[in-house]
Amino acid sequence: MLTVYEAQGCKMSLKVHFLHSHIDYFPDNLGAFSEEHCERFHQDVRDIEKRYQGRWDANMQSDYCWMLRRDTEDGKRKRVRRSVKETKKRFHRQKE
Repeated sequence: MLTVYEAQGCKMSLKVHFLHSHIDYFPDNLGAFSEEHCERFHQDVRDIEKRYQGRWDANMQSDYCWMLRRDTEDGKRKRVRRSVKETKKRFHRQKE
């Protein structure tokens, strides 16, 4: 595509030139994705559309990004349950 672009006499932008000169460093499957990813994306968008009910704004995109982050967190923090006695012992000075 770039050779045809150059043959027409068009000059490459700096970004395109950088990508063209580093094309060998990108993996062959860079843009590949499975049908499961596609289906999941459409389900997520459908859920967000239901939540926002036709109101399109920047909050919608940020909500989607946070939803992805919550779904992909692998080190979720577990809450440590302590009794009232243990909590008092940890946070309050003992009267001597």
